[in-house]
Formats: sequence, C-alpha cells, structure tokens
Amino acid sequence: MTHVATLIAKPAALDAAALERARDVLPGAGAPQWLGEGAAADIPFSAEAGADQRALADRIRAAINRPVDVVVQNSERRRKKLFLADMDSTMINQECIDELADHAGLKARIAAITARAMRGEIEFEPALRERVALLKGLPTAAIDAVIAKRITLTPGARILVATLRANGAHTCMVSGGFTLFTAPIAAMIGFDESRANTLVLDGKNIAGTVTEPVFGRAGKRAMLVELRQRLRLEKYETLAAGDGANDMEMIAEAGLGIAYRAKPKVAAAAPARIEHGDLTALLYVQGYRRQEFVE
Repeated sequence: MTHVATLIAKPAALDAAALERARDVLPGAGAPQWLGEGAAADIPFSAEAGADQRALADRIRAAINRPVDVVVQNSERRRKKLFLADMDSTMINQECIDELADHAGLKARIAAITARAMRGEIEFEPALRERVALLKGLPTAAIDAVIAKRITLTPGARILVATLRANGAHTCMVSGGFTLFTAPIAAMIGFDESRANTLVLDGKNIAGTVTEPVFGRAGKRAMLVELRQRLRLEKYETLAAGDGANDMEMIAEAGLGIAYRAKPKVAAAAPARIEHGDLTALLYVQGYRRQEFVE
C-alpha cells in the first residue's frame, strides 16, 4: 500500500461503520488498523504518485459525516525526528499577549489587533510592535501572574512532547510572543528548546518595545531550517503545527505541516488539518498507537 489515511475522533466516536464508509471512497483500501480503540485508526490504500491527499481527506470526511479528523499521507517514513510547534492557541489555550492585556485592562484594544494578525489581515511585525507599545509601563511581574492564573495547556500537549522525545525526536516551541512567556511554558510542557521575541525592559517594567528583528513568520520557518540542518535531517523527517497566519511558512516548509484548530486561511492552505482531536492526534498521524504514548 502506498498511502495511509488516519482517522481521529474523540474516544468511542469511531466505529466499524464509519471506517467502512471511509474505505468505500479509497482506491484499493486494506483492512483498518486501530491505533486507539474507538479513537483513531489507519486505513492503508494505494494511490497514484502525486495523488491529491487533501482532496482524498475531504472525500473521507464527507463520506463519514461526523466530527472526525482525517490526514492522508504516504505510508512510509511517518515518524518524525524534529517537531516545531507554535505556542499561543496551539500548545496552550490562550493568546498570552491578550491575557496580559486583560490583566492591564487593555484586552479589547489589543485582542482586536491580535485577531486580525492571526487571520492574516494585517502584517504580524507592525501589529506586534503596536501591541507592545500599548503595554509600556506594565510591571514584568504581571507576566508571572498571567502564567500562574490564566494559562492552561492544550489537552495532550505534555503527552505529545514526552512521547516524541522518548522516541528520539527533537522538540522546539516557537512563538511570535515573548521569551518571558515561552521559556517557562516550554519547560512546563517539556520542550527541548524554544524561540520567541525579547521584550525591552525598563528596570522591572515593560519599556514598550521589542528587540529587533521581530521573530515572526519568516523567523519560524528559518528556525525549522536551522534545526533541520543542525540535526542533519531531511525535510520528510520534520513536523510542524500552528494555528495562525504567521505559522504558514513553517507549516509549508515541514515534511508534514499541520494546521491545528487553525484560522480559516491557515486551514485552507495547510497540507493537513486537525479540527476536533487534541494534540495526541499528532502522534496518531505518525502511526503511534495509544499504548505507546508516554504519560
């Protein structure tokens, strides 16, 4: 079999009938193989070289007509050795700068700019500078308070990273946000390293500027290339996931790029998308079985 379709749903949402409907629309489909009983399964099949994998995934979704994620890919070399992930609204449930703005009573103004930037309606770099300027004078202690009281990890985040690292993969969290957030959050999740922007400080307060150049769309892609070269990996050995417009180049550069609960523009462009499952879906698409997950 040349290809595999991985179907992922909430536990007990997948059954034999759904898998049979998926098999019916795939050429030369083999027997389904459970990765997690009722939650995820692989269906091997054969397709011509250059087959439209996104179109095949869409056909399966339409045939099943349930809230099920479907990722179609070549059946060989699925397990990745390098994983890059966005932080805000991907590895965590929040947008850190919006939560910090809320703490300062500025959420309405700043969140509106964030939303437009993540949808790709405005350029990320000037949008970041504008938001940081609005935070001028805010004590850095507010960041610690936001992390402690407002930030929650996306379900499956720790299991995803722990499983990948236990199997020899290098993991890096990248963010258009700030190192004062990413460093502790990356450590909390278990990443090998992280990369983000550096806030300029005035004593113990935010000065209202960020160290240039801004780490954004191009920086995330460059980080993927840098790590791939440092680790001497091929493109197919890399995985990237994110939700916003500034993740699109990184997603496109990866061997497998996944839009995770992403903005419409990102989901429409990404090779694969996850809309319903938690972050353990990224393990299933690599062929990991539930019993292989590291808790």
